[in-house]
Amino acid sequence: MAKKVVATLKTGTGKAFTKCIKMSKSDKSGAYVFKEEIVHNDHIKDFFTKK
Repeated sequence: MAKKVVATLKTGTGKAFTKCIKMSKSDKSGAYVFKEEIVHNDHIKDFFTKK
């Protein structure tokens, strides 16, 4: 099933989206936390600027 998803993202409207991964440091434990989202190309800067 993963191959089907990857194939559909490479063609058609899937090219307009990007997988973004943001790394931030946790206040409580000091460990790093990763947040992943699939974002439209027009909203990439918004994803990285919001906290």
